[in-house]
Amino acid sequence: AGGLYGLAVGSLFAGESMFHRRTGASKVAFARMVERLRLRKFRLFDVQVMSPHLSTLGCVELSRDEYLRIVERCVRDSIPF
Repeated sequence: AGGLYGLAVGSLFAGESMFHRRTGASKVAFARMVERLRLRKFRLFDVQVMSPHLSTLGCVELSRDEYLRIVERCVRDSIPF
């Protein structure tokens, strides 16, 4: 078993924590969350801290200014989680 949790505001999902009881289970949960967010047209999945592993999953680091511009748009959206 594994999973993750976070907070959704508009089209922003901020991941707070990942957990696993089986090796790799949190990675599966992360991939499923990405699928869900894409289907629902979320603009941003904030993973908080960049890592080499997250970059292999397609994550990119944003400048503070770019991040704030995107967040400003996200919070105006009305997207059900």
